[in-house]
Formats: sequence, C-alpha cells, structure tokens
Amino acid sequence: MVSMEFLLATGIGFVTAAGIWLLLRGRSFPVVLGLSLIGYAVNVFIFAMGRLWMGVPPIVDAGPDVADPLPQALVLTAIVIGFATTGFVIELALRSRHDNGSDHVDGSER
Repeated sequence: MVSMEFLLATGIGFVTAAGIWLLLRGRSFPVVLGLSLIGYAVNVFIFAMGRLWMGVPPIVDAGPDVADPLPQALVLTAIVIGFATTGFVIELALRSRHDNGSDHVDGSER
C-alpha cells in the first residue's frame, strides 16, 4: 500500500526533476517553463509542510488543535511573486531574442 506522503513526495520530485531538465535546455522558452515548474514544486512543498486541518480554526486561543495559517500565506505571497518574476523573465527572453536574433540562452546558434 502506498502512502499519501510517498505520493506527494514523488509528485513534487517529478515536477522538480522536470523543471531542472527544462532549465538545462538551450532555448529560452523551456528555461522559463523550468523556472515556473520549480516555483510550483516549491509552493506545493511549502503548502504540504503546513498540514491539512479540517474544521479547526486558525486562532491560537480557540482550543487544543489549531491550524497554522502561515504556510497558506507564504504560498499565496509566493504565487504573486512568482507570477511577476515569470513575466519579467519572459520579457528578458523576448528582449534577448530581439537583440541577438536567436532564442538560445547563450545567444548563438550551434
């Protein structure tokens, strides 16, 4: 029987591996996709570290069991920052393609 923790860790590992594989490509668009995938994997990892609490208030004085709202807040902030960073990296890739005439990350066709 496979546990949910193993499935989640395997999923995060596959997304991270795909992101690293895309980062090692020679074109700029796969590099941008790889950066996005690694960002998604980190977000899921941070969210999973906060555990899922059902029917528990996120207030400390409410009782013995409380949900931690910090991972959700961190992931929400990371999503917004990741979106802005992805837009900036896409703009850099488009500018590099315009200036160099190629979309290779080193600027030259081989």
